[in-house]
Amino acid sequence: MKEKISKLVNVYKKYGFIGFCKKLYAYVVANYLDRISFAVLFQPGKYRRLVQQMLAEDAERIVLWRSSFGYNVPLFQRPQHIAGNLARNGSLVIYEVTTMTDKVKTLKKKADGLWLFNYNNILLNRILMGELAKCQKPKFVQLYSTDWKLSVENIENYINSGFGFIYEYIDHISPELAGTKTLPKNISDKYDYVMSHKNVYVVVTAELLKQDVIAHRGTENLVFSSNGVDYEFFQHMDEPFAFEPEFQAVLDKGKPIVCYYGALAKWFDYELVKKIAETGKYSVVLFGIKYDESFDQNLSGEENIFFLGPRDYKVLKYYAAKADVLTIPFLINDITRSTSPVKIFEYMALHKPIVTTDMNECRKYESVLIGHDHEEFISLLDKAMTLREDQDYIALLDKEARENDWSMKAKAIIDML
Repeated sequence: MKEKISKLVNVYKKYGFIGFCKKLYAYVVANYLDRISFAVLFQPGKYRRLVQQMLAEDAERIVLWRSSFGYNVPLFQRPQHIAGNLARNGSLVIYEVTTMTDKVKTLKKKADGLWLFNYNNILLNRILMGELAKCQKPKFVQLYSTDWKLSVENIENYINSGFGFIYEYIDHISPELAGTKTLPKNISDKYDYVMSHKNVYVVVTAELLKQDVIAHRGTENLVFSSNGVDYEFFQHMDEPFAFEPEFQAVLDKGKPIVCYYGALAKWFDYELVKKIAETGKYSVVLFGIKYDESFDQNLSGEENIFFLGPRDYKVLKYYAAKADVLTIPFLINDITRSTSPVKIFEYMALHKPIVTTDMNECRKYESVLIGHDHEEFISLLDKAMTLREDQDYIALLDKEARENDWSMKAKAIIDML
């Protein structure tokens, strides 16, 4: 309960009173009212047949994706990409939705091998588990290390029903990432369980996370699968794309654009961004959400800095393609040392020069220019400007993007299973 109250306080700070009320209403509907489904209650046969149809799809294995991330959200990231690529490679993925974002109160086929499913629907979930008990295919339950919904008891119930457990260890275990003052018990309990049970399949996205697992339980049932990119998606641009006036106004200023997109949070180096703006050389454009109160505490309308809010994944590439340099200006701490940034691979696929701070996972890529301090970072922006048309550098970006396509990240997981 403490964690939920802490989360609600953060939501209030982030969205204000009206936004908080809307979010709270959606949360109550999704997590409580939608648990009871009259459609399933009065037509159980219909939904049993639908579940049977779903389970009859040609697949080598069945994966229940259980984390309250949602599918149709603006931040279309690792969960959706991994799910889609598992589905394209012999898996039936039954992906957990939240009715806060997905408007799927029962189940819905998204693509061959990929179904959206409302696990909160008690009767529907009961039908699913009953049908899965008859299924002889290998079955797995998969979730994020940041999931704070399922308990260890829930996981053990799956294991006792014949499921393997896939734990995606994607970030440093931290209350800051959970959006709470203290670490939610379900997160820490599952972490402790995983680190003491070698039969759990562990997927790590960063080297420090890998070393943490090895220190606890060795290399058994462990695979490295960093974040990646949908390479083909970023290669195709529909022209012309109409930008809204606020972004067009930045383009019209004529200054080179240094761009970042993603969360604006406590691990973002606001002082560095202010120093970049103070050079007067660049328009600094920030797309994303205010993850916590840090943005408002550090930025207040500085000249040459333009915060333009979030953009949907489907259109974000058009904005990033207009940038001259793409960046990740993060502070270096426990969170960022263990982060595999999705955006660096997307930056690569866009063939844009990349400058980041000294993050462990960014060091691995030759195309990424690493600024070890503020002065070096700013000087590397100047170097990046000279690389915009450098064909050898663009070829390097393209090579590293292709090598990190999501299809390869999903294959690593399948090979482990």
